[in-house]
Amino acid sequence: MFKKILIANRGEIALRVICAARELGIKTVAVYSQADEHQLHVRFADEVVCIGPPRSAESYLNVPAIISAAEITGCDAIHPGYGFLSESAYLAEVCEACHIRFIGPSPHVIRLMGDKARARRAMKKAGVPILPGSDGPVDSEERGLKVAKELGYPVIIKAANGGGGRGMRIVRTPADLASALRTATREAQAAFGVGDVYIEKYVEGPRHIEFQILGDHHGNVVHLGERECSIQRRHQKLIEEAPSPVFTERQRKKLGGIVVDAAKAVQYTNAGTFEFLMDQQGNTFFIEANTRLQVEHGVTELVTGIDIVKEQIRIAAGEKLSFKQGDIEIRGAAIECRVNAEDPVTFAPSPGVINAYSVPGGPGVRIDTFAHADCTVSPYYDSLVAKIMTHGRDRTEAIARMKRTLDMTVVEGIKTTIPVHKRILEEADFVAGRLSTAFMDRFAVEKPAAGGSSLAAAG
Repeated sequence: MFKKILIANRGEIALRVICAARELGIKTVAVYSQADEHQLHVRFADEVVCIGPPRSAESYLNVPAIISAAEITGCDAIHPGYGFLSESAYLAEVCEACHIRFIGPSPHVIRLMGDKARARRAMKKAGVPILPGSDGPVDSEERGLKVAKELGYPVIIKAANGGGGRGMRIVRTPADLASALRTATREAQAAFGVGDVYIEKYVEGPRHIEFQILGDHHGNVVHLGERECSIQRRHQKLIEEAPSPVFTERQRKKLGGIVVDAAKAVQYTNAGTFEFLMDQQGNTFFIEANTRLQVEHGVTELVTGIDIVKEQIRIAAGEKLSFKQGDIEIRGAAIECRVNAEDPVTFAPSPGVINAYSVPGGPGVRIDTFAHADCTVSPYYDSLVAKIMTHGRDRTEAIARMKRTLDMTVVEGIKTTIPVHKRILEEADFVAGRLSTAFMDRFAVEKPAAGGSSLAAAG
């Protein structure tokens, strides 16, 4: 087992890794930018190293600085968390060259699955159902028009690298394709450094279903069931839950088996997520794989009792998975609300100092956060403040616990999306499990009522 791990990240995910490492008896090193000097991950790590100015390109994305920090502190391994360098094959390769273990998949797998066009081909070869689409990147308007005509409109243009909705455009008519192709290519180049895009058939109002997997270096791969991530705004997830309210045990076993076989086919190791769209007829189609820990991994931990971060560390250290597929049982239901520092009406960023902060406990409540009174939510990084999760014997109880938890949460000094989550939880379609990625398009965003400790409108 490792003696010391460097965490190449910040905020709540850095704290999450620190917690797992402490329970395993492993020392941790936190890196931080000048803007994060007083953040909690700096306080609770065993050692700390400043790696640069506030801009992420000069700090959290600075591979030489991160490797230097690991070497001078004598780290055995680096955990990248999610975001930033978590899907960087380059970082994984540099780690190998420096004899530092990268806690994640191999550079080869990261490159393969990170290129969505190549990943589609690999999954198709492995027998995974995929959406009809272009065979590789589309590099001209003529090629794009031909592919779209063959698929039939509407189609969707996607960046071959990256995610989060950037480099993505829905096209409904031939007249719109050229401008959408140019815009998506520019966005992909700016966001990911690679302008390659591809085209898929667009599914109207699908569900977004993803499967969590774990694979060790001894050929063992398991899935931990599915998550429903259909509540999204501009392709950014707002609420996730496990299991999906519509997935049957038969579907879980069938698609889970396909995912496990596909992961074995590409020699996948460590944690990963295979993402699918489910159409209104219940058909599922592979869209991409994320070669890292997901933001929403906590809901899977709540319903399975498996600590995914600990398993990541054990796998990277060369240990076998401590359980088999037959040992995994889905118990109850869990829901996560991503609380962002954003205006609940306009969704404009709301960075600043949190003046007062209080979150409730109680049965079935888990809150992953870096926030506390007098802490600063920086304008330089992602707006996520906290992940509020609840677990219940069934989905109804999980929703009830989430509602009372949000009601009792106090965040003052900045605005947050808590009022939006509270309204979603009251929607009849959400309560009934009638979900799709078009949910927020139908969801009329009205100005929330004044008052209430969770509105977080002060300051």
